[in-house]
Amino acid sequence: MNGRAMQGLWRLGWLLAVLALLGCGAATQGDLTQWISEQKNQTRPRVPPLAEPKQFQPQAYAPASALDPFSSQQLTQALKRDGAPAGAGTALLARELTRRKEALEAVPLDAMALVGTMVRDGQPVALVKSDRLLYQIRPGHHLGQNYGRVVRITETELTLREVVQDATGDWVERTVSLQLQEKSK
Repeated sequence: MNGRAMQGLWRLGWLLAVLALLGCGAATQGDLTQWISEQKNQTRPRVPPLAEPKQFQPQAYAPASALDPFSSQQLTQALKRDGAPAGAGTALLARELTRRKEALEAVPLDAMALVGTMVRDGQPVALVKSDRLLYQIRPGHHLGQNYGRVVRITETELTLREVVQDATGDWVERTVSLQLQEKSK
């Protein structure tokens, strides 16, 4: 066969394929349209009726007997009441609020790592890493955001006493610790 005859057969094959596809599409299109119209006729939407709206009852405004919502005196009293610590632990918090804050009290404990300990001048010293800086911590220093005070340093642990609010709103002491973090290889 020559190239021209081959090209003619190729075109004839394509033409037959296109005609076959067009014939199939036309037949299924009519069936599909019929099925959709049957489904629309059989389906009935069920929409529950809406409840009647409530009748509006206007209320008279009595400014003399009502509290002024814009009173700065009432706002000041409410802020003092809400900001005042409750319960028996008030003395615990009062001591913490009157002292000067230390640098690591702005950093949460989970952002710190105990990387070593040593003894300097007969007193234990913990090496705490925070934000790529190394700090020397001694008993009595403060760290963490819960008024944590270092109470003990051992070779593997730094123990803190924190003042936190419990579920009832009372201020209580709790003990937490930072464990020595060994470098993983």
